[in-house]
Amino acid sequence: MDRTLVICKPDAVERKLVGEIVSRLERKGLRIVAMELRQIDEATAGRHYEEHQGKAFYGDLVAFITRSPAVLMVVEGPEDTYKVVRTLMGVTNPRDAAPGTIRGDLAIELTENLVHGSDSPESAKREIDIFFPQFVTL
Repeated sequence: MDRTLVICKPDAVERKLVGEIVSRLERKGLRIVAMELRQIDEATAGRHYEEHQGKAFYGDLVAFITRSPAVLMVVEGPEDTYKVVRTLMGVTNPRDAAPGTIRGDLAIELTENLVHGSDSPESAKREIDIFFPQFVTL
């Protein structure tokens, strides 16, 4: 089985959409193997968003992900689970996201797009190691 990281960002928690997001993942046939409601601290956010350090929007990313609790999940499925999750999420900008996707149905703003999903097997491993270090990932 393949694993990836999914984060229901603070806006999803604040808007009470976590159940809807989890339901969509599960209806697709994916399995939640770890889940935690957590306030992400600045140091952890910095590790998560390290590829964006130095970019103009970096401070806003960190401020957003740390503003209130998020729900972090390790999601398991068949090969290329990250691709399945990213298809369910829709494109990053909700205004361009297709109807039927999480962002297409539930979000409007680019800066408040509800959900994060790892974008590659390498990112999935790195991100799971950051948020769920107790998991041994391949």
